[in-house]
Amino acid sequence: MLSSRAPGDRAAVTLAAASQVDGVSSIMPVWTRRRRVGWTLGAAVASQLIACYGLNPTGPTAPVAVQNPLLVSVTIEYTQPAGCLGGGHCSDKVVFFADWMRPGTEFFLTPDPGNFTWRGVALGVPVNYPPHENPTPYQVRIYDPHLLASPTQGFTGDRLVVGSESLNQVQSSGTPGVHDLVYIDSNGQGHNAY
Repeated sequence: MLSSRAPGDRAAVTLAAASQVDGVSSIMPVWTRRRRVGWTLGAAVASQLIACYGLNPTGPTAPVAVQNPLLVSVTIEYTQPAGCLGGGHCSDKVVFFADWMRPGTEFFLTPDPGNFTWRGVALGVPVNYPPHENPTPYQVRIYDPHLLASPTQGFTGDRLVVGSESLNQVQSSGTPGVHDLVYIDSNGQGHNAY
């Protein structure tokens, strides 16, 4: 519906909209209707922002601090078999490996004089006992030059004591991937995996 006023008059160019509200017909200029919708939307957005602020008036919380694992020292003891299958390598040193170590940080064990026992201390071992939601024991093994000609190519998980615990969970026996499983507690004591 167009206004009946003269051209150039502001009201003349404004279209009027007819609407039915509760059975009553009303005529409202389009610009007034748009203004009312704008105010209604603005009020709705403002009320939502106030409601969100009311839920958390102190602002965002700080992230939870990541705690580094507790590190301990662990004693290692290995008993070498008396017979040597290593050919010319029988005088080589015994080496300790563990999966908590970075490559290149494996270390030589020191022989006890007069017997076939080798000892050492692993430093900076992360505690993983008691096991948490994902219980993953450490894999440990020894390279022994006396066993070089065996099917394991010198590696073993037998006769190994870690943190005063004689390990008995040898995995992949008879292969070069042979290893034993152990948990380490906060006192540096070993615990068999099963």
